[in-house]
Amino acid sequence: MRVLIACEESQIVCKAFRERGHEAYSCDILPCSGGHPEWHIQGDVLGQLGNGWDMMIAHPPCTHLAVSGARWFEIKQVEQRKAIYFFMALVNSPIEKICIENPIGIMSTLYRKPDQIIHPYYFGDNIPKSTCLWLKNLPLLIHTPENNLFEKKTYVEPEYIEYNSKKTKSGKSKYSIFGKLGKGKGKERSVFFPGIAKAMAEQWG
Repeated sequence: MRVLIACEESQIVCKAFRERGHEAYSCDILPCSGGHPEWHIQGDVLGQLGNGWDMMIAHPPCTHLAVSGARWFEIKQVEQRKAIYFFMALVNSPIEKICIENPIGIMSTLYRKPDQIIHPYYFGDNIPKSTCLWLKNLPLLIHTPENNLFEKKTYVEPEYIEYNSKKTKSGKSKYSIFGKLGKGKGKERSVFFPGIAKAMAEQWG
């Protein structure tokens, strides 16, 4: 298949599909950091949507869409409208099979609820991070909490950081390592994980 990985400079998903023999290309306005510039299209992905792709996996920027930034929604309405337009342009692209990935945010209300919400630790990376998938002509990703007669366990134990809290009876609370990444750490917060990428390539490829 010809697979477009939209808004990806890390090439994590691109390389997972390449390893399974597909003609996959990452596309981003930034140069790639994944080591394969020959598999990277640097530029606006909206200009690539009509170029005969069989599948697209898209990671549209979530800065102005995620609920983690809800406190600033009122003062960044112009940026948010642009982000919504971009998200929907990907949704409505003329590609047969589409996955749009984003954290929990306003598109669940403005567009529709995601088909699936997963975490990296479902697929072998020990990070709890709610990840929404909106799917078109693609099945849900299969993940297995425990070994059974038909499937091998894919879950691993999620890693949290504990801290003192007066809000709980135990006096302790916990958060993902992404929970305390502050301003200027958008790239770190938006990192995608190899386990999910591998599952996408294996199950959808």
